[in-house]
Amino acid sequence: MNHLHYNYHHRMAFAALSLLLVPLFFPNLFAPFGRASPSIFSEWNAPKPRHLPLIKGALHRQISIKQQSDLWSPLANQGWKPCVQFTKTPSLPKKPQGYIQVFLDGGLNQQRMGICDAVAVAKILNAILVIPHLEVNPVWQDSSSFIDIFDVDHFMFTLRDEISIVKEVPSEYSWSSREYYATGIRATRIKTAPVHASANWYLENVLPVLQSYGIAAIAPFSHRLAFDNLPTDIQRLRCKVNFQALVFVPHIRTLGETIVNRLRHPPDKLLASDGEFIHKRIDYTEGAGAGKFVVLHLRFDKDMAAHSACDFGGGKAEKLALAKYRQILWQGRVLNSQFTDEELRNQGRCPLTPEEIGLLLAALGFNNGTRLYLASHKVYGGEARITTLQKLFPLMEDKKSIASAEELAMVEGKASLLAAIDYYVSMQSDVFISASPGNMHNALVAHRAYLNLKTIRPNMALLGKLFLNKSMEWSEFQQAVLDGHKNRQGLIRLRKPKQSIYTYPAPDCMCQA
Repeated sequence: MNHLHYNYHHRMAFAALSLLLVPLFFPNLFAPFGRASPSIFSEWNAPKPRHLPLIKGALHRQISIKQQSDLWSPLANQGWKPCVQFTKTPSLPKKPQGYIQVFLDGGLNQQRMGICDAVAVAKILNAILVIPHLEVNPVWQDSSSFIDIFDVDHFMFTLRDEISIVKEVPSEYSWSSREYYATGIRATRIKTAPVHASANWYLENVLPVLQSYGIAAIAPFSHRLAFDNLPTDIQRLRCKVNFQALVFVPHIRTLGETIVNRLRHPPDKLLASDGEFIHKRIDYTEGAGAGKFVVLHLRFDKDMAAHSACDFGGGKAEKLALAKYRQILWQGRVLNSQFTDEELRNQGRCPLTPEEIGLLLAALGFNNGTRLYLASHKVYGGEARITTLQKLFPLMEDKKSIASAEELAMVEGKASLLAAIDYYVSMQSDVFISASPGNMHNALVAHRAYLNLKTIRPNMALLGKLFLNKSMEWSEFQQAVLDGHKNRQGLIRLRKPKQSIYTYPAPDCMCQA
């Protein structure tokens, strides 16, 4: 009896110890609120397709030659052209007022906008710009610097007639560092710059610091320069930085070009599904779409899913997990939470799932032989979430499927460099479509508009209503999508007051031809 009692307690102790050790060896299983893939003990139930009748119709879709031709044809001339010529001959100030440092947070494209603004502020103040410092991204923990991402020599050469730029602060100001400003209140740090500050604000608040100390550091700096009431030449300088001065480092461009070439000229390979070859069922794109590809920027991460407060079909477990995630990140203060899922979808405020964006692409006329490049970081729900998209577009590729581990070695684990590759490939694509707004979406919509490249903007309000209608047949859905996107495929939209020059480049960055 004592022997049995001992064995029982021995087994219980071992079980308890195992329970304590499992999280150490398998932390992801117990991290339902992390930014990685969901925990299998919370919302990790593979979501079932939500639009099966439409999927069946899409899998058997017939697309006319004319529809294919219209879809892949480049945009006609819209009467606008790139225009960054200045109204006055650019000239450097004879006596600069001092050195300007900026510290930029956010992801790649938010930092890109900050760099453009930094150049403009340096010009306004007649100051020398120190190459901007990129903060470590708190989400992806990427420590890539300016010179790791952008070609710094090209940047400085392109802007040589507009402002003076140095790679580092001179030795007499070597004390002016991020660490120096993190350890106390400093007279040379400007931390009160309002969002969308005017040029006069900088002249009144930053110029005196420059004149007194010879250097001023502005942090935070994201979104700290107005879009309106600025001189034309300052606006055009921002455009010149964005569209001409900022190019990626050579190894990013080389890898990007390799990916583009493989998308345009794919090697012959048989595709298998469940062990059976399916190459005979794929309508390999010929004629209008031969040698062409479309980029889908798919932003469907856990942050976006949670913040939207929409229902994505993962059941009670997913709803509970996202609600808890909202509570942790935003203390539950999410505006959308006060609306029902139906209300949010009718307002076009729910991000499209991979399944829904696949149905949109199919309805627009992309067949299952379309070369589709997926530009994304992590998809909430993992591979199971993109299963339907893969069935609709079996030739879908991403960085890891089209480039080797050796080719990706220099960028692996570095979110900004991976985003830079996606940006480069997106700019080379014949068609670009983004599933949801955001800095990457805005930056590419603007850059492609500047070069008159075809970009499809999903009609979110229309799609929200269509996907709520569970009785709609494929032909009706397809026609509604086509009608609702006739004027959303790259037409130039003029910037309105308070809108971003980094989303709407006309008329500030463009001239009427």
